[in-house]
Amino acid sequence: MGRTPAYEADRVVRAAREVFWRAGYEGASVPALEHATGLNRSSIYHAFGSKRGLFDAAVQSYLDDVVRPRLRPLVAPDVVPDAIVTYLSGLRAALGREGEVQATSGCLLVNTSCAPIGDDDAVRRTVADYRAELRAAFGRGVDARFPGRDAAGRAHLADACTSAVVSAFALVRVDPDGARAALDSVLALLATA
Repeated sequence: MGRTPAYEADRVVRAAREVFWRAGYEGASVPALEHATGLNRSSIYHAFGSKRGLFDAAVQSYLDDVVRPRLRPLVAPDVVPDAIVTYLSGLRAALGREGEVQATSGCLLVNTSCAPIGDDDAVRRTVADYRAELRAAFGRGVDARFPGRDAAGRAHLADACTSAVVSAFALVRVDPDGARAALDSVLALLATA
């Protein structure tokens, strides 16, 4: 295949990301990846080294293209007081949109943590780092919303937000109403805190 232009590699990784997101690492067959990316097996292996190399690129793409843009208002230099509520409300809406990959497949990394590949040390670190990134962003959002509240109370709320989001991502495939209810609970907690 030769060198893959950056724009081509990005397209390939995004297409593979959708397959991994919907089917999981183990469920994503090489033929499905070939079909989605438009590359044959040898081209995938030449460009990414292996199915795992393509998966690692897809995870990085997920973090860079899906997770971090949504967290940006929570990690900005000046976080507005409603940023955490806006994030949670937006996620709740996304989990309710028919056909939306998050509504049908939850979170690529939460799903990965529950799959056999989640036993891999590098994958474990990636998932743990992702959870820590969520928690740090939610902490900033809670701090902006409740600047006068004591640090322990703010930490408790940030932990509750993190738990609700992870729970919603884990539940949405099997209990979409329960996933949205988890977010409703933490939104109510933020409204009354």
